[in-house]
Amino acid sequence: MQLMQSITEIRLIGARNSKALAEEIASKLEISLCDVRYNLFSDGEFQPMIEDSVRGAHVFIVQSSNQPSDNFMELLMLIDACARASAKYISVVMPYYGYARQDRKDRPRVSIAAKLVANLITSAGASRVMTMDLHADQIQGFFDIPLDHIFGSAIFVPYIQSLNLENLSVASPDVGSTKRTRFYAQQFNCDMVICDKYRKTHNQVSEMNLIGDVQGKNVVLIDDIIDTGRTLCLAAKIIKDSGALSVRAICTHPVLSGSAQQLIQDSVLDELVVTNSIALLNPVSKIKILSVADLFAEAIKNTFEYKSINSLFVKHLTQQ
Repeated sequence: MQLMQSITEIRLIGARNSKALAEEIASKLEISLCDVRYNLFSDGEFQPMIEDSVRGAHVFIVQSSNQPSDNFMELLMLIDACARASAKYISVVMPYYGYARQDRKDRPRVSIAAKLVANLITSAGASRVMTMDLHADQIQGFFDIPLDHIFGSAIFVPYIQSLNLENLSVASPDVGSTKRTRFYAQQFNCDMVICDKYRKTHNQVSEMNLIGDVQGKNVVLIDDIIDTGRTLCLAAKIIKDSGALSVRAICTHPVLSGSAQQLIQDSVLDELVVTNSIALLNPVSKIKILSVADLFAEAIKNTFEYKSINSLFVKHLTQQ
């Protein structure tokens, strides 16, 4: 007779970049994180050592691959360590998938880094990957192992509902986010506007025009990643100057490089709502953080018990 698996048989590892989120997930699952010790070398190299046995276990490694690149290297080393320690399954829980913006060859002699990341994770020994709000849906096809794509709308939609905003309108800060924004417009049965931008160089918007009417509306900008914050703040200013009553933004992954946080604080935005897919230290007052621990804890539990995780993204089926 086959014995039922117990949730306590999960081995959950929190890499250093996502340790706080991993601890929150472990608390939701009522289990403990595996102990990991790190040897540090004078030249900057490091060596992670898993202190608990993972032989024959289903291991889940929590790590977002935002910069610096050591975060991704640490993830690969932990996967490799588990594979060499005879783990039965190795599931990578990567709330933020780094290099996702490099998903195609859009000019000569460039790398498709998002595909390279997928190859490295697979080659290191991962059995499956869980991630959230990929920058481009086609990245799912870069993997030859199972990939579970979880949607942040499961926490963002209830949050917007809790605001009870009248005359709600949603906005896309660029043409690339129109599909994601259209889903929110359908959910709330509201109008949608688009900020059409033109870039001469990366991270530098040269021109932006508003397509649609926001007069007298409470507007919510929708995006997956906020990096420098310049596009979002410019879009918010144009929307406010066009007669909007309020402007707030929802972005899943708070990369927030350089002086982005101060730019947000000084902008016309009422608030920026993000998740803890990337850990933020001392966020400015306009930034509100929603936790994704419940989403990933449920995904981990259902994966371990061979149950469907459809409920985590069923709300997005109309977007496909």
